[in-house]
Amino acid sequence: MQDVNGKVAFITGGASGMGLAMARSFAAAGMKVVIADIEQAALDSAAEEFTQSNREVMTVRLDVTDRDAMAAAADAVEERFGAVHVVVNNAGVAIGGGLDAMEYKDWDWVLGVNIDGVVNGLQTFVERIKRHGEGGHIVNTASMAGHLGIPGLGVYNASKWAVVGISETLQADLAPHNIGVSVLCPGVVRTNIFNSGRNRPDELQNDGHTDTGNLFQNASGDSNAPDASAAQERLAEIMQNALDPQVVGDMVLHAIQSDDLYIFTHPELREAVSTRVDGMNAAFDKWQSYRDEHGV
Repeated sequence: MQDVNGKVAFITGGASGMGLAMARSFAAAGMKVVIADIEQAALDSAAEEFTQSNREVMTVRLDVTDRDAMAAAADAVEERFGAVHVVVNNAGVAIGGGLDAMEYKDWDWVLGVNIDGVVNGLQTFVERIKRHGEGGHIVNTASMAGHLGIPGLGVYNASKWAVVGISETLQADLAPHNIGVSVLCPGVVRTNIFNSGRNRPDELQNDGHTDTGNLFQNASGDSNAPDASAAQERLAEIMQNALDPQVVGDMVLHAIQSDDLYIFTHPELREAVSTRVDGMNAAFDKWQSYRDEHGV
């Protein structure tokens, strides 16, 4: 979708971090932008920003796990702006801790937002985009955690690997309908993801695991010896070196215009992915030898 001027974009998790950066990039390119988010204060702040910039922007309070609310938001957008062309399933949360320490509530919260939120966005908008026949683009926010197993982020890994798989398949499914697909796979970006427990529903609370803060318990990484001060220092260091989300916003706009499937914001992580692929290739060789030796 090279010509985005005047097209309508719907962004979940759009009132802060990468979502807000995308909204800025899209609006600057002449798009009509819908910012959907669960945090009303962040929505109010975003609305004020775009009011001052005189851009065509609409804000919607939305819990992406609520299918009826997603459909109602889509109806409201079409009533105000007309057909939606770009959907960014960006809302996401993270939790830290070993998989052996997780509870059902941890799985339900993270998978509910990170997978069901994407599913709900697709179920709500894909048919609408196909019906208007003007083409479009879907962007699903995954992570490098969707390509690399990261100790202490197992639940988050599971959700983001699913998003990568959905996106790769979706690209093939939607190509005949002139709908492109991109999967955003960032490394660490300066967002509030490490404090995503602030939006965890009461019924899914687990006092031991509210967000990823417990990954930074102390300077040595020993989660058995909590040290709040060291954790804050470590997190501050990570954020200081994190990528500016506005860079990501501009990259996503470019990916939509050039119809790119993968958006890798941190090329320096290529080697880690290559190491994983090398291990897989070695396994293929091993089991080919096994079959050859056993004549099967």
